[in-house]
Amino acid sequence: MSWPEGIEARPIDKGDADAWAELLAAKELVDQEGENYDAQDLIDELEDPHLDPAADTIGLWAEGRMIAYGKLHAAEEVIDLDRVGTEGTVHPEWRRRGLGTALMPWLINRAGELHAAKHPKSPGEVTSSRISTNVGAEALFRTFGFDERRYFFDMKRPLDQPVPKVALADGLRLVPFDTSMDETLRLAHNDVFLDHWGSTPKDPDSWKTWFTGARAFRGGASYVVLDGDTIAAYVLGYEYEADTEATGIRELYIGQVGTVKAYRGRGLARMTLAKVLAKAAEVGYQRAALGVDAENPTGALGLYERLGFSVSSKWTSYGLPL
Repeated sequence: MSWPEGIEARPIDKGDADAWAELLAAKELVDQEGENYDAQDLIDELEDPHLDPAADTIGLWAEGRMIAYGKLHAAEEVIDLDRVGTEGTVHPEWRRRGLGTALMPWLINRAGELHAAKHPKSPGEVTSSRISTNVGAEALFRTFGFDERRYFFDMKRPLDQPVPKVALADGLRLVPFDTSMDETLRLAHNDVFLDHWGSTPKDPDSWKTWFTGARAFRGGASYVVLDGDTIAAYVLGYEYEADTEATGIRELYIGQVGTVKAYRGRGLARMTLAKVLAKAAEVGYQRAALGVDAENPTGALGLYERLGFSVSSKWTSYGLPL
């Protein structure tokens, strides 16, 4: 791979976490995506058991600073299509110098290698996304042949507004998350999201890394509906300390909302989410946030709007066949 003169390119390791965080902070000041990271967040990403940092990350350096990066993440299982996700950015001071144009072929090539190694018998696609206000990213995707695939909304809700009280159906129990139910919850989540676009089953390692074992996970702000010992619905909450540090607002991020198919149509997601919002307000959170597929098959967008959430930003997912 050829890089512009004066640019050093190498994989990202844990020792680069501070420089990587500085790059992302500079990006956030301009792009306003609502995402903030500290060095530990990025170390956590590098420790993902399914990530090979030496092969699947790249940092571009100049003048002693990380000025751009790229990273890939491949699914361990495939349902309909092997989507190899990519992410990256260029420092605002270094944009319009061809770095994004140089970085994209590296990402596409590596995505093809991952697809060939992991799921060669399935159709494959390299994917990425952008916030709607980032027109530069849109132009870059178009240049390399990417097409729009799906639309997503980030939504927020202040917690100083009343939370509706919803009655629990007879025979069901609404309880805080407990580690004893973790594996049962993982299996329930995998079943719930089988019909959701782009979702793939989570193995125990991924579940522990990014869900209930994540540093940001807040079990005390996560609730589960039980029918006997069967999980019927759940809402899992997260708190990202770097966001609080950057914004001064303590926000509970609603990472997962799910209802098992046999229990849909009974208002369990609404009831559980209302409980989580009330609990979050009680313990001092100032705002709740979540992301939703604009075409979610369960009607989640309408549910969130009825609970007081409003759209704060719009995102587009892009794909390029491999």
